[in-house]
Amino acid sequence: MARIKNIEAFCNSCGTVQKMEITSSVTGEESEYKKWAKCKSCKQVMLVDISDIIKNNAATLEGIENEECKKYSPSSTFEVGETIYHENWDDFGRVISKETLSNGKSSISVEFQKSGIKKLIESLNNQEVR
Repeated sequence: MARIKNIEAFCNSCGTVQKMEITSSVTGEESEYKKWAKCKSCKQVMLVDISDIIKNNAATLEGIENEECKKYSPSSTFEVGETIYHENWDDFGRVISKETLSNGKSSISVEFQKSGIKKLIESLNNQEVR
């Protein structure tokens, strides 16, 4: 049975970072790191260069614990690119995207050093029920 491998990459159709299932490899000499991947959200298949993903993951999170980090709280508001510290997980991360959920609440996607990419709630107490 084939081993299914999942990655997180930017989906051009969705416009955000999404989980994707690698469906097959591209043949050829210079295509070692090029894979066909299917977005788990919109089901579109696209060509993904995983060498970029490997390089970006290594460089993006190195040394962020030395930066000025904002402590995560569900009642706080965050900006894309901001570094945060999650006390319960003892982990540092960087906000990679923001999203409004179907119930009107806000969420952020954060790439953590230890935990990987996680979705967290933001501005929990700042929003009024209408």
